[in-house]
Amino acid sequence: MSVADIVRLDSACVLDERTEVAAEKRIDGDPVQWLHNAYSDPGKTFHVGIWEGGAARWRVTYTEHEFCHILAGRLRLIDAHGSAVEFGAGDSFVIPAGFNGIWESLERTRKIYVIYEPSAAA
Repeated sequence: MSVADIVRLDSACVLDERTEVAAEKRIDGDPVQWLHNAYSDPGKTFHVGIWEGGAARWRVTYTEHEFCHILAGRLRLIDAHGSAVEFGAGDSFVIPAGFNGIWESLERTRKIYVIYEPSAAA
């Protein structure tokens, strides 16, 4: 490996993949999301990229560990007990595998994500 193998993450990159929250997870708002996955390891257990989504609420169940750094916008995470925490531009946090609750983008939000999804064999 060399420096040519290093992946640069451009927070102003064009988001080239459109996704939508599955209908059964939607609560309200605009469920359209955009992302640019800049890197995935060969085993598809580690991913890094940029994500953006409009104001919306949906149910989440994390099987992966996710580090987030908010570039723009504001969001609220609400756990299964109704406790909530808010994050905004400049904030960083980790959502551990096993978290169940609601992701609420209070306004258009853009984040850097780093995801580790343990393989089934692990």
